[in-house]
Parts: sequence; structure tokens; C-alpha cells
Amino acid sequence: MQEFSDIQLLEKIRNHDEAAFAELYNRHWQACYLTACRILNLPDLAEDIVQEVFFKIWERREAQQIESIKAYLQQATRNKVLNAIRARKTDHRFYSRLAAVSADLLEENHVLIRENEQLLVQLINMLPADCQETFRLSRLHHLTYKEIASLLQVSEKTVEKRMSKSLQYLRTHYVILVLLLPCLTALPPQ
Repeated sequence: MQEFSDIQLLEKIRNHDEAAFAELYNRHWQACYLTACRILNLPDLAEDIVQEVFFKIWERREAQQIESIKAYLQQATRNKVLNAIRARKTDHRFYSRLAAVSADLLEENHVLIRENEQLLVQLINMLPADCQETFRLSRLHHLTYKEIASLLQVSEKTVEKRMSKSLQYLRTHYVILVLLLPCLTALPPQ
């Protein structure tokens, strides 16, 4: 089975080939495990999540249309991690670990980069108007808080509060939306 590509293995799996499934698992379980473990920091739970991800592939083998198994598995693992976090209310450091894993995944997949850029623009547009303006002046035009305060005729403290509010909103909503996005891996990496 080692000579078959992932796509060929998926075809064989659709036809109930257990050896192909075992090969696919052996090729990709470790990357999924490392992703789950880095986010959760709970090895036992990470193992359970990986097994659930692969079980779903087997369970839905006849209906699934997966074109990039590596990207699909990473997204499925992250979705299962989110479910585990919701159920267990895992520690607050989860967001930092998730950001690191997301950055690794984005580096490998240009389609995800574009999707995430669009998502960030949408989130910025959802900020209150004063926060949007302050955020754009700071992050897009690279103005200092003092320059923004002078331009908008507000105090520096007001600029700080708006930026803090904006960043907190973006951090929270961005992480949640990235995890909840449907699998963006239907297209192969470019």
C-alpha cells in the first residue's frame, strides 16, 4: 500500500479496503496527534481526537469527497479540538497554542491564507465605527497612538481603549470563526 498516493488510498477506502485505511492512518496520525496535543496540551485527549477523526473518515468513506487529505485531516482535528474545548472548558492558554498551529497550517496552504485574510477584513468591518477607524489607522497606516489621538481629536487613553477592545474582539472571534469554518481544503494547495 505504500506505493499508493493518498488519493488512491481514499479511492480504495471508498471500496471498503481496510488495508488502505490502515496505510492512510499510519501516514497521517502523527501530524494530527501533534496538532491536537499542541493545542490542548493533553496527550490522552489528543489521542482520542485523532481516533475520532479517522473513525469519521471510515464511517463516511462512501460519501466523502476529499481532495487534500493532509489539509482535511488538520481541519477536522482542529474542529474536534474545538468541540473538546467547549465540552471541557479547557485552559485559557488554548488560544495561544491554536494560533501557533494555525500559523503552521497557513504557511502550507495559500488558499487558507486568502480565506483568512477575507475573514479578518470581515471581522474588522464588524467592529464599531470608532474602533474600526482607530484599528485601521494603527495597523494599516502604522500611526502611533499619539498621532491617532491628535488626528481623531481624542485622548491617547481613548485610542488605547479602542485598540484593546478591537484586538480582544478580533482575537476571540477570529479563533472561533477559523475553527468553525467548513473545511477549506476542497481546493488543493497552490
